[in-house]
Amino acid sequence: MARRKFYVVWNGHHTGIFDSWEECRLQITNFPNARYKSFDSQEEAIRAYRGHPDEYLGIFRAMASQHTPVVNHAANPEIIRNSIAVDAACSGNPGPVEYRGVDIDSGIELFKVGPLPGGSNNLGEFLAIVHALAMLEQQGRPNVAVYSDSRTAQAWVRNRKAKTTITPNTHNSRIMTLVARAEAWLQTHHSPNPIKKWDTERWGEIPADFGRK
Repeated sequence: MARRKFYVVWNGHHTGIFDSWEECRLQITNFPNARYKSFDSQEEAIRAYRGHPDEYLGIFRAMASQHTPVVNHAANPEIIRNSIAVDAACSGNPGPVEYRGVDIDSGIELFKVGPLPGGSNNLGEFLAIVHALAMLEQQGRPNVAVYSDSRTAQAWVRNRKAKTTITPNTHNSRIMTLVARAEAWLQTHHSPNPIKKWDTERWGEIPADFGRK
């Protein structure tokens, strides 16, 4: 059984604490600059709601929101509805990395992490997929597909190991710690969520793209 979560909405159609993702989603859908986050206990959620969102969102909202490409479902009916797209961006190799996940139907940004120093685009893509899988497990949504345009990251997830050539050091400790946690999660969890390759050539840029090409 999925662990129960509590959702704080600081900016939305209605603000407050909600005990299901469905209720939370109603408050943030089509609301500009919605601010929200999930917590593992009601006590944590209450403390967060009484505080300032910046104290809790941290790196999840460190960068300004990017433009989200519009998915033309009519022209591309093979794209699975009610799915999540993930992507990463890296300035240099290694360099600062950020990644995010976007709801394909609404274009709403579901999570965003970074910038994390000393990483690579492949590491960001890998973390984005695992982040999406872990989030969906927590929300009890086993049938939601995750789209990624990175074959390398998808292979790393299948093998439950990020085959990066980057050596851990003090500069990249934040991202390498996340990678180690992601690998450990994959070793102990067998996600039923399908991971799909985004067909950029046919469908255009993935909705989670950072628009920096």
